Amino acid sequence: MLFFRLFSRLPLGILYLFSDFLYLIARYIARYRKKVIDDNLLHAFPEKTAKERKSIRNQFYRNFTDSIAETVKSISISKAELAKRFTITNQDFLDQEVTKGNSVLLLAGHFFNWELGLQQAAVLSKVPSEGVYLKITSPFFNELMYQARTRFGNTITEKKEFRDTAKTLNTQHRVVQLAADQRPNNRTTRYQRPFLNRPAYFFEGAEYLAKSMDLPVYFGEITKKGRGRYQATYELLARGPYDSSVEHSITDAFCARLEANIRLQPDLYLWSHKRWRL
Repeated sequence: MLFFRLFSRLPLGILYLFSDFLYLIARYIARYRKKVIDDNLLHAFPEKTAKERKSIRNQFYRNFTDSIAETVKSISISKAELAKRFTITNQDFLDQEVTKGNSVLLLAGHFFNWELGLQQAAVLSKVPSEGVYLKITSPFFNELMYQARTRFGNTITEKKEFRDTAKTLNTQHRVVQLAADQRPNNRTTRYQRPFLNRPAYFFEGAEYLAKSMDLPVYFGEITKKGRGRYQATYELLARGPYDSSVEHSITDAFCARLEANIRLQPDLYLWSHKRWRL
């Protein structure tokens, strides 16, 4: 762990040289998950030419390897540099909700670089926040990322444990950050709907929590402004009372907004994920 802490203290410009090397390996030698990426892009963007989809794939590789360098940097990044790397235009939207006595669900997809976004939200927020995550298989890297993600005072909770902590949302008001585009396993209650021109399964935990506890739901849009420079903007996705709302309404609204974010900058999305495997 000491090695990664020392490595993370290198300037990000130096770490990007490491990213450049990984990019060449991922694109030209390992051809990292090329078949999965190409298949995902073909179904998502049938209207684009093969050349356009190839360009998205190659830029994805660049963003993917840059995210590795940036995540290493997150182990020791200062608040000042983090502010330069990731801006949030309206953190006060969520803070005001909690100040008024509501917990808030913030839904987002796997866009680069969500790790920096999690840290910057913790720095800017004036209210408690809780991120929900899936454990990394390696105990070493799981602990390393846990420490990086909680450096600035926020709480992160493993997905299985969140089933218990979620019960306190009406009494311990906070912002809960959820990556809501994870693919559920076969043992989970799932909802199937079209997503980028193919059927896909989605968790509906956020929908259940929002409607059972009358919680407002926000979407976090992430865009990239330049290498190592990202921006997030929050917008209201749904608000109660939900008595008259139709089934799956929050999940459907999230999926529509997620698709729009993907189409805005498709190379920022995690195309190497086997998202559409049913």
